Amino acid sequence: MAQVEEVQKHSVHTLVFRSLKRTHDMFVGDQAKPIPLDEASHNLKMALKMQFEYGTVQHLPAEREHHERTLQVDPFSYSQQSYVQEQHQEPEYVIAGTHPYPSGPGIALTDGTQIQKTPSEAAVHSLAMVLPRTRQDAVRTAASVQEIHRHAGGGERVLPPVSALVEGLSNSSGSLLVSRKPPSLPKPQWHPPWKLYRVISGHLGWVRCIAVEPGNQWFVTGSADRTIKIWELATGKLKLSLTGHISTVRGVAVSARSPYLFSCGEDKQVKCWDLEYNKVIRHYHGHLSAIYALDLHPTIDIVATCGRDATTRIWDIRTKANVHTLTGHTNTVADVKCQAVEPQVITGSHDCTVRLWDITAGKSRATLTNHKKSIRSLVVHPRQYMFASASPDNIKQWKFPDGVFIQNLSGHNAIINCLAINSDGVLVSGADNGTMHLWDWRTGYNFQRVHAAVQPGSLDSESGIFSCAFDQSESRLITAEADKTIKLYKEDDTATEETHPINWKPEIMKRKRF
Repeated sequence: MAQVEEVQKHSVHTLVFRSLKRTHDMFVGDQAKPIPLDEASHNLKMALKMQFEYGTVQHLPAEREHHERTLQVDPFSYSQQSYVQEQHQEPEYVIAGTHPYPSGPGIALTDGTQIQKTPSEAAVHSLAMVLPRTRQDAVRTAASVQEIHRHAGGGERVLPPVSALVEGLSNSSGSLLVSRKPPSLPKPQWHPPWKLYRVISGHLGWVRCIAVEPGNQWFVTGSADRTIKIWELATGKLKLSLTGHISTVRGVAVSARSPYLFSCGEDKQVKCWDLEYNKVIRHYHGHLSAIYALDLHPTIDIVATCGRDATTRIWDIRTKANVHTLTGHTNTVADVKCQAVEPQVITGSHDCTVRLWDITAGKSRATLTNHKKSIRSLVVHPRQYMFASASPDNIKQWKFPDGVFIQNLSGHNAIINCLAINSDGVLVSGADNGTMHLWDWRTGYNFQRVHAAVQPGSLDSESGIFSCAFDQSESRLITAEADKTIKLYKEDDTATEETHPINWKPEIMKRKRF
């Protein structure tokens, strides 16, 4: 029977100590004495490093003290002559003329070629401190390097690498740098208040939509009584009633390119009316549910419609063809706007998003998800490359073409059904509770709030505003309301800035934005 060798047992301390000793013996070679430093090599290395990396600023404080003392005695004692003398210390030549980038191995000098000298580093700094100040220099921190070379004379030059030097001078003396003015907060433009001057009755149901004729002679309204009515703008008299829809009319538009009127409704129909014969000449079939809005393209013969089937459809007016079906929204598309520039179609939906569409490709180019609640209305600014979207949380302003967010217009705490804007920067928002707010477009200042009384005999709950629009002269505002009336507003001619002053108190977040 084999004898088993007994293993000697050690304490944990002994085992750890042995492990440390083995590790020390393994790496003891790395702990040898370091190579002694060569003093001459180290000094040469540091001198080169200081010259190439810090040479431009190495003696700057001493030069500044010298020049400040010189300027105190005689501000113009250091002239361009001193600058020229310094130029001879460090000659640098560049070729400037007809061949700035010669293709051959040699540079062919012609009569138009000049040999010009580039200012040295030291001369640049010296000249920056003694250049005479002009009126334009009052808003700058110091003379730029480009100005220094231009002041020294000559045409195009290769600039030395000191662009960051002059602009980076410290403000310790307080004599070279001009303090930057704090950003100013723009004050709202004063707008006269608007007042109600006419109420038109005639519809038997909620008035849902408005459109003004391009000639500004009449306007058209669509209602829940399934009729379309045309009214004289000057007198408010009824000119014509059109029947044909079998459900609420939700959208109307008058073409500026042809004598056509377009309408859509909850009966899934889009109709084209010939106003010379006052009858329907085309139908556009394709929507699967109620149609909530339509808009005409200003330059192309197409009409865009949107509705409860979560799609926006582009129709060819003449052939009645469904050119595009723009899909991507996940809920009712409540409003659509067309414009001549890109993006040509914008939609707002109850899925809380705004989409900008490329109608050439037939797909979405941007989706804006800033809103937290459903979007029921859009408006495009008539002059600026911007638009606004309305939701119960905020009215938001955006910038085309990519939908960059500009600012919030907060305070209209209701379901906003409609927006309208004129060229003077007056934005109007109408809500379900009958309130109408008027805003200054640039600053978002709410300068007026209107709550018109409902028509006698109507319930107080029937005070919603479903649509609003300015006429072509932008001097009258038309609203379509739930009390079955159409109301017309105009500016108060008697108001002045003294009688209706601006009470502008911007919020902290707005202060930061500006």
